[in-house]
Amino acid sequence: MSANAVIPEVAFSPDLGVADPTAHAWLRQATLRLRREVAWRWHEREAASNGAHAAQDDPVAEGLDLTRHWTAKQAFFRSDVAASYLSARLADGLSEGAAAPTGWRIRDLDLDEVAALALGLGLLARVDAAAGPIFGACLADARRTEPTLALVQRLADRPEQALSLADPGHPLWRFGLLQPAERGGQAFTWDAAYGVPPLVAIRLLDPGAGWPASLALLSSVAEASAGGSALRTGSPEGDTPGGDAPWLPVELDPVGDRLRVPAAALRVVPVDAPRGADVPGVVERVAAATGRRVVAFDADAAELAAAGGVHQLATLGWLADTDVLLEERSDQPTAPHGGTLADALRAAQAVPVTVFLRARRETLASLPREVVQPTLAAPRLTFEERAERWRVALGEQRAYVEDTILEGARRFRFEAATIAAVGAGLAARPEPITRSDLFAACRAAVSVDMNGLAQAVAPRFGPDELILPPQQRRQFDEIERAMRSLTTVHFAWGTARAWNEGGISVLFAGPSGTGKTMAAEVLSVLLDIPMFRVNLAQVVDKYIGETEKNLERIFDAADASDTILFFDEADALFGRRTEVRDAHDRYANLEVAYLLERMERFKGLAILATNRRGDLDEAFLRRLRYIVEFPVPDAAERRRIWTSVLPPGVDAGDLDVEFLGRQFQLTGGNIRSAVLNACLQAAADPDLHHRHGRPVLAMDHVLVAVKREHEKLQRAVGPTQFGHYADVVEDARHA
Repeated sequence: MSANAVIPEVAFSPDLGVADPTAHAWLRQATLRLRREVAWRWHEREAASNGAHAAQDDPVAEGLDLTRHWTAKQAFFRSDVAASYLSARLADGLSEGAAAPTGWRIRDLDLDEVAALALGLGLLARVDAAAGPIFGACLADARRTEPTLALVQRLADRPEQALSLADPGHPLWRFGLLQPAERGGQAFTWDAAYGVPPLVAIRLLDPGAGWPASLALLSSVAEASAGGSALRTGSPEGDTPGGDAPWLPVELDPVGDRLRVPAAALRVVPVDAPRGADVPGVVERVAAATGRRVVAFDADAAELAAAGGVHQLATLGWLADTDVLLEERSDQPTAPHGGTLADALRAAQAVPVTVFLRARRETLASLPREVVQPTLAAPRLTFEERAERWRVALGEQRAYVEDTILEGARRFRFEAATIAAVGAGLAARPEPITRSDLFAACRAAVSVDMNGLAQAVAPRFGPDELILPPQQRRQFDEIERAMRSLTTVHFAWGTARAWNEGGISVLFAGPSGTGKTMAAEVLSVLLDIPMFRVNLAQVVDKYIGETEKNLERIFDAADASDTILFFDEADALFGRRTEVRDAHDRYANLEVAYLLERMERFKGLAILATNRRGDLDEAFLRRLRYIVEFPVPDAAERRRIWTSVLPPGVDAGDLDVEFLGRQFQLTGGNIRSAVLNACLQAAADPDLHHRHGRPVLAMDHVLVAVKREHEKLQRAVGPTQFGHYADVVEDARHA
């Protein structure tokens, strides 16, 4: 039978082609029974007009008369010309439908006659626009244009069989072949409308119908089903970097062995893949190796659940003998009518289909244990694979940044989809790209979401503003050079494997205000690496295990690309492990042990700052690459700091910087604070005068601010320390 064959009485609308013979038999049965019921309703209406029957618009009277008129109705079906013709066609159709050749897996449900009728009515409601008024006529209510279980019972030859349809455990409901017409409603009451889901209806009418635009049949599996190659071993462009090895190898066991066995109920295979990974490509390989087809839903699975389509898609996969790939792309669950993606999958638990699911941990944890299969892990691209992906994605632009590709492949640990998208944008530029262009495009593609656990820091200082003693300056320069050498040492010299491509961890120790934060910001500027300050108030949690979870979120987010993580007051997190006296000590020690391990795996630059080095755990100190002690600056360094922090918008020619640096042992932070306070007071001074168009910052304002800094530090400072400026400070005290 051709797909466009038209068989009389298959539906009410003419030229409604139905390719599948079984679906044709269901529709034909439903249509003939509806026609016969309408003939009887017209006969009753004519009788009511003559006073022989009660009016049909009285549902109570009609219900009371059903039994009394049952014999008359059967006699009408035998005696009326139209009704008897329809009854004969019904009998022919039942025998034809039973013998109709079909490959539908729905045959496995062994539906009885009434269940087949219910399915036919639901299918008719979806595919034939002319059926709506017919349903309304049979239900004596023109507003009701969908079938109900009450209508099924009225049309059936054996009405008692319709009782099983009111059970929510009936296969038609559990397998998703029927669903309530109203979203979130129940169709297990007699008067509730129902129908066949749209995607399922399309597949029932024509098993060879194409997939909707929102679904993509993975290409290699389609080729395999057509006799082509079942395994794509090259890149998306068809070239295989590095020989004939698969572009993204996948370990199939134990996942592959289980998938070769047909599903008896819903199977969910969790897919563990990093952000930007080629998840369809990974699933495609498994499917091809196990001889399966997979269809991918190209949108957020949470949105599909919100639209009530998860059960429908599972049913579609079962009917088409095709597995399904869903990806939950949002970070927050969507709960339509109180349901989430996990709820939707739980409702489809009876459908024998395999669902590959990339989802949040909370979603996977909410699924029934018996449906969850071993996890399919998608390995991250290696450094070499990332570099080769960049060469392919950049096209002809590759020639202009060949010496930068390796550095970019290490600094930005993107997966295939991200590299392809960023590379395509750069390759489309008409002018040659530069190293800065490549890194800027990569930075724009980095999504570092710390969930409020760390804040991005905009560097305020340049390299010239960082004033350190010679020894500390050499150590600082060594850190910068070490970060610039990571690519060469790890991947050209071969240390990456032994050190897990690890980055560098350093400790800045010293009193407050000695420049630890400034040094971190200067490194961010010199290395062109974004800096994030860890918010200890948000990270440290009183509940056991929550601190580790928060730190894991920070490190995972920062590992996507080179990042500076700055832990100020690090002794709060990295304190000494204590003797275990109770459960709290045990878990506190576990936190420290976790931090030790996670710091070693971090691929960026971790900077710990503390003014209490003695409180740090010794195991941390052994794992740090560099420890820089920030001392209180000496007189010469203080003079340089005083000069560097004076704002350019003021005239500071009257300041005795030599005296300030020699007399007052302040740190850089204290000096900066004193200068700011002096400027604030000077701006409010009514006697402020200007020179060459700039306000003059006088010595008396600065000296008073210096005195206030000593008072904040609870340091005694007497007139002798102010020397010949003592009278200025004394006058200010009495002013």
